[in-house]
Amino acid sequence: FSPGLLVVAGSFAAFRLLNRGLERLVPPPPSARRNRWKWRNIWTSLAHSVLSGGGALAGLSPCRFYLHPELSKDLVGTHPPGAHSLVAVSVGYFLEDFVDMLCNQKLHQSWELLFHHSVVIVCFGIAVLLHQYVGFALVALLVEINSIFLHLRQILLMANLVHTTCYRLNSLVNLGTYVVFRIATLAWMTRWLFLNRQNVPPATYAVGTVGMAIMTPMNVILFYRLLRSDFFK
Repeated sequence: FSPGLLVVAGSFAAFRLLNRGLERLVPPPPSARRNRWKWRNIWTSLAHSVLSGGGALAGLSPCRFYLHPELSKDLVGTHPPGAHSLVAVSVGYFLEDFVDMLCNQKLHQSWELLFHHSVVIVCFGIAVLLHQYVGFALVALLVEINSIFLHLRQILLMANLVHTTCYRLNSLVNLGTYVVFRIATLAWMTRWLFLNRQNVPPATYAVGTVGMAIMTPMNVILFYRLLRSDFFK
């Protein structure tokens, strides 16, 4: 097995153990006890978002990439130290979350996230196995900065704290980070693919293009749902 696959397997096992132990670490409030698995699932997702989003932010300079995309043309073979391991850890998490949802949630309730995870696992898996496009995958992990606040929002909802100042403040930060770290990141990645299409093999370019074509409308729909739910009730 390649070292990357060992990291993926170790990450899967670690997040699985974390998921099992979270109910003791963070006991669910009375309002969340009917759905204990989801409480554990969201806290596990939050742990991954803090780890991967923080790691991506430490390894990259978002403003440099957004304002000067020509500086980052060589995202195919080069990447910051530790980036390959971070992407492999994320693959392990998405596999664990995929299995967790498949085992505990009905398909009609989870198919969107299962589909999302499948696309991410394929795209990140290529980077891990080939040791290429790791820098590009690291840019994609900037999205997890926003996911921190998306998961906090779900936790506050499950804890029945929707009418608190904390929820309102999180909603504002969530919306701001959604625009900066999710929409802008996806737009930058789409532009990078287009500008570097001559340097990317056709098969890999096709996977990346399909991935972006799937992720972009999914995130636009989620943005609309957040606006309608938190600001236009």
